[in-house]
Amino acid sequence: MMTEDQSAVVEFLSSAIAHGGAAVERIDTHTSILFLAGERAWKLKRAVRYDYLDYSTAERRRAMCEAEVRINRRTAPALYRGVTAVTRQANGSLAIGGTGKPVDWLVEMSRFDQSALFDRLAEAGELPLPLMRPLAETIAHFHAAADSRTDHGGWDAMARIIDGNTAGFIADGAGILDPLKCADLTACARFVLDRRGTLADRRRDDGLVRLCHGDLHLRNIVLIDGRATLFDAIEFNDQIACIDVLYDLAFLLMDLWRLGLVQHANVLWNAYLAATQDLDGLAMMPLFLSCRAAIVAKTTATAANLHAGTGRCAELPAQARNYLALAKILLSPPAPRLVAVGGASGSGKSTVAMGIAPLIGAPPGAVVIRSDEIRKRLCGVKPFDRLGPEGYTEAVSERVYETLMEQADTVVRGGYSAIVDAVFAGAADRDAIHHVASAAGVPFAGVWLEAPASVLIARVEGRGPDVSDADSDVIRRQLAERLDGLRWHRLDASGMPKPICDKVFRIVPA
Repeated sequence: MMTEDQSAVVEFLSSAIAHGGAAVERIDTHTSILFLAGERAWKLKRAVRYDYLDYSTAERRRAMCEAEVRINRRTAPALYRGVTAVTRQANGSLAIGGTGKPVDWLVEMSRFDQSALFDRLAEAGELPLPLMRPLAETIAHFHAAADSRTDHGGWDAMARIIDGNTAGFIADGAGILDPLKCADLTACARFVLDRRGTLADRRRDDGLVRLCHGDLHLRNIVLIDGRATLFDAIEFNDQIACIDVLYDLAFLLMDLWRLGLVQHANVLWNAYLAATQDLDGLAMMPLFLSCRAAIVAKTTATAANLHAGTGRCAELPAQARNYLALAKILLSPPAPRLVAVGGASGSGKSTVAMGIAPLIGAPPGAVVIRSDEIRKRLCGVKPFDRLGPEGYTEAVSERVYETLMEQADTVVRGGYSAIVDAVFAGAADRDAIHHVASAAGVPFAGVWLEAPASVLIARVEGRGPDVSDADSDVIRRQLAERLDGLRWHRLDASGMPKPICDKVFRIVPA
């Protein structure tokens, strides 16, 4: 697949001479070579041509370097410094950015600590859970600003992905992937696409196919100055980069889920949905997640063939088979259910909801619908801004609960479990959420959390920044109201969160 001899350039860039005497660390991939030296990272694109990528000529590589810098400055402007030539000097030597004739081209980047890559943090068990919410918001803002592309995506695009995976299984999976399991996965994926393809087309027509990242997994996110930074987006193929925003997100969710970081995945999932309100696409997520796992199964099988006879010859085939198994699991999600968690402010509703969400329903877990977040959104204020009395009128509260019901209905009908977090002091509201489950034909559980007033007040007064505006006066008013006709499971919520979550989880219908 090599189209030009780059050996002289590679040898030069691998030497300290090219970098003013600085030691060089080299990282090889099947499409590029990275040379890390001092405060810089230099990326040389390999002279290769694949069916999905063309770096075959120096001019083509220059164009792709320029595209990489332009595209990745959307999310990592400080990392991507520009494009620099490797030049042949008058004396025949090579130089980076010299005055001679360009012979190849480099992406110039600021070097970062490789241990700050999210895949390394995750594998070391050191990926902070609190980073997931701001990461989700970063991705949501990036997607919102990305250009819509109605010339890509939809049913046809997903069909091409499924067909491409199938071809890859046949070409590179021989002796590694079970052909019967591959055929079964393909048949199931095509069946799901036949059922959901019109939704994929509708989302494309609604502008939700955008110029996304395209390769959004843990290895392409790095922690810089305490912030998650997305980099190394796809520049070489619009069919890979111009995709449904949820398909873009699905790679990262799948990556977290397969590492067993189910809480990380669920927090990211819920924070992204809270930021975008993109609930109408949920029915596509099992296919999106499965296709992402299938792609990695295919590419890992390809890598296994390339590394045959090396130390990785046993590791990679096992990984490929694990990804194939995960792809099938993701395509066969459990049936949805609806859980309502009620109680006075400070009773731990949100803690319980987020605590059990990763364990309920289809990966990456249940969608948590929180009344406090809906109230702030309806009133047009930021989540942590306090509302005045005008935000708590009876009319506003009616709209909040109507929205809760609508969103819960959308989620469960889209195939995902929903956990609704609200006070639910009124019998009519409790009946309404139960009716949502009955109308959608999904199992329902209502849980009422209660604790002494002193415990509730202490919790609220000890909170940091929170979406809820409740204070001690609000709690006293809530406790003074009559609680008529409560038929939900009542639990003492005055203890530690973990045992309470365990009790609630046991109540949720299988």
